[in-house]
Formats: sequence, C-alpha cells, structure tokens
Amino acid sequence: MASHSRYDCSEGCPVEATLELIGGKWKGVILFHLLQGTHRFGELKRKLPSVTQRMLTKQLRELEQDGLVLRRVHAEVPPRVEYSLTPLGDSLRPVVLALREWGAAYRRDMEAAA
Repeated sequence: MASHSRYDCSEGCPVEATLELIGGKWKGVILFHLLQGTHRFGELKRKLPSVTQRMLTKQLRELEQDGLVLRRVHAEVPPRVEYSLTPLGDSLRPVVLALREWGAAYRRDMEAAA
C-alpha cells in the first residue's frame, strides 16, 4: 500500500482517508467500471474518452499501490494487461454506487430547477 499521511483523527478523518484513496476526477469512475468486472486498459480508455492515456495510467497505478486494483499481465505477444478490483477495492462497492445514485439525483434536481 502507498504511504499516506497520518491523520490527526478528528471526527472527519475517516472521510479524509477515504477521499485520499478514491478522490479526484477519475478514480471513482475507474472503480465504478471495474465493479462490472475485469477490463483491459483499452476498454477502460474507451469508457473514459476524455481522460488522457497518461492520466489513466497514473490513476490505475495509484489504485494498484493502494491495494484497490489488481493489475495482471499475461505473457502473450503483444502483452495483455487486465485490471480488476481486489477484495479491498470491491468493499468500496456500496460507496461507489451511493455516489452514483446521489449524482443521478443531483442531476435530475438541477434539470428540474432549470
């Protein structure tokens, strides 16, 4: 696992710890797609067309370092690389799905208010 800051454990520090692991523009979306099963790099790139290859690689590496994503390289020519959730990553399923539901409700509310 990557080394993260030590938290001065106030009431909100578990939220801070979680957001440090899954925060940012792409990690939650990557985790959402991996909830549906194993994906190759190219498949993830197609599902996230506005992310650069460099950023997707960076985010996947961080998720892997944090123990949330498993990177499996198959000894083939050309090499086939697949990404899947670890059990720790899959434990975020209710969190990611709750974010999705909240976001959908927010968008509906904003559209209704417009």
